[in-house]
Amino acid sequence: MGGARTALYSWAFARQAKGAFILRVEDTDVERSTQESVDGILEGMKWLGLDWDEGPFFQMQRMARYKEVIAQFLAEGKAYHCYASKEELDELRRHQMARNEKPRYDGRWRDSNATPPVGVKPVVRFKNPLDGAVTFDDLIKGPITVSNDELDDLIIARSDGTPTYNFCVVVDDQDMGITHVIRGDDHVNNTPRQINMLAALGAPLPAYAHVPMILGPDGERLSKRHGAVSVTQYRDDGFLPEALLNYLARLGWSHGNEEVFSMQQFVEWFDLEHASRSPAQFDPEKLLWLNQHYIKLAADDRLATLVAPVLERLGGNLKAGPKLEPVIALLKDRANTVDHLAEAAMLFYSEAKAEPAVLAQHLTEQVKPALRNLLAKLTALQVWEKASLSAAIKAVLTESGLKMPQLAMPLRVLVAGRPQTPSIDAVLELLGRETVLSRLSSHL
Repeated sequence: MGGARTALYSWAFARQAKGAFILRVEDTDVERSTQESVDGILEGMKWLGLDWDEGPFFQMQRMARYKEVIAQFLAEGKAYHCYASKEELDELRRHQMARNEKPRYDGRWRDSNATPPVGVKPVVRFKNPLDGAVTFDDLIKGPITVSNDELDDLIIARSDGTPTYNFCVVVDDQDMGITHVIRGDDHVNNTPRQINMLAALGAPLPAYAHVPMILGPDGERLSKRHGAVSVTQYRDDGFLPEALLNYLARLGWSHGNEEVFSMQQFVEWFDLEHASRSPAQFDPEKLLWLNQHYIKLAADDRLATLVAPVLERLGGNLKAGPKLEPVIALLKDRANTVDHLAEAAMLFYSEAKAEPAVLAQHLTEQVKPALRNLLAKLTALQVWEKASLSAAIKAVLTESGLKMPQLAMPLRVLVAGRPQTPSIDAVLELLGRETVLSRLSSHL
């Protein structure tokens, strides 16, 4: 969700500025960057409609370029080989922590003339400036200054030669002419290091905007236990992309009191000045409310294509019921997800078998004569449509002296298997003459 929001803000910024939105897959962390996770990113972006102008670029496919720059840094004395073992560095950290010092690499190989140990594959570290400070004007957080003596010499290539994330993004930013970087504020600490490496390359600096993190309803950082699943999981759970986009747009940015808006409006309004400096809190109920709003607005035929596979998964028989579009039109105002809508639609595509206790509660001897009268009137109907069905029900109410709930609830139980449905005349119309008369006759 955090990644999707960052992508949305970057996309809107680029669209408004008539610039280029570049999709870059930073996949040098081989353990985390599985093909499944990469596919999930691309699939989620496409589903949300966040179209990119360049890319996707994969860092693992740019290894030759990164190694070229690392060799350049080594040749220019801007980087060096470090042979410190993991055990050495662990011991250094223990001593520093025992002295209440900030754990950091001490530069022991920075200007060393020592003979490299035999059989040890070194890492490559960037020579961070020893004095001065890095200052940048974050477009959301404002001016940020970090003293260079707070930064140690960053590893830019692992012992197996693989370049690291912080180094790769610097080369990418230079090569791709990046002017603005919008990302989560968990990257704020990386920015001074990246600025120093860009300076070492003689590259122009992009403008940086760090978006505050998203918190769960309990105020803790959003995680899977809060429902912080992938974007495609929201799709699979019955959310519409426009609802998720609207919600993410508002999660850390505002335009007055506007809560519901199109992506066209969002692009017109979006600016970083109105991005919040405080963490945003994820509210599942608000997202459901927005999704219900967009389901109401969605075209019936579009919803039908989304509902059909869910119905079949639930065991519904689409061939045995009415056309799906009018069913959607009847039910969609009350549904907050596509799955919720499909569950409601099962009324028309499954056998209506009321629980014996429910049947006994509603099909009383007092109401049976009125139901038999209704069955006769429905059987005699020339036209099976909502108006004539409603007229038949009202006639029976007048003749029997019953109130609508006294007749409608048992009628629902007999034809739908449940005491609660949408408007009963609309339900009867969609179920069809044959189904309704058969179900009533079997009980009367």
